Amino acid sequence: MKDPMNIDWSTMPAPIDDGGASHLKGLRMPSIELNSTDGDAVDLSRLAGRAVIYAYPRKKRPDEPVPDGWLSIPGAPGCTPQSCAFRDHAAEMKAAGATDIFGLSTQHTPDQRGAVERLHLSYPLLSDDRLLLTRALSLPTFTAMGMTLLKRLTMVINDGVIEHVFYPVFPPHRNAAEVLAWLELNNKFSAMKEDN
Repeated sequence: MKDPMNIDWSTMPAPIDDGGASHLKGLRMPSIELNSTDGDAVDLSRLAGRAVIYAYPRKKRPDEPVPDGWLSIPGAPGCTPQSCAFRDHAAEMKAAGATDIFGLSTQHTPDQRGAVERLHLSYPLLSDDRLLLTRALSLPTFTAMGMTLLKRLTMVINDGVIEHVFYPVFPPHRNAAEVLAWLELNNKFSAMKEDN
């Protein structure tokens, strides 16, 4: 897999819905500060309006080889295509009512900063390197290379409450378009309710 943007998804094992995210909808986000690549600490429970948080396993550095067995883990590959798709749809998501967009992983902030710079992301990445949010919400995880990594999922939170969850996410590069379609539909629905 030399070009992370040119993956034949038909050759990759697809994740199954193991029920690992079925408990999340309707939960209030816990008050936990996460380090952000823009230098701030972000408490997702305090955000006003609709925010999109996509969780991904990890982004490897360009000089780092693909770890042994990584491509055979269902849902593991695809962090770069997913992040770039969110970057490319960010303005449309904001127009459809998203107040904030964040990526979330258990990687340390310095590694995440490198990804933001390399991929020219227009939104920050959040680090749950101490697994505080992961454990508080019982987010689905897997273990690889001795690390606890998040399974790929996307949450839409509204005033600190999880309103919708996309899980499992596959293929990753389509996730942003799915989230955008959901935002557009629910933004229109919210506007209709306010008019009545």
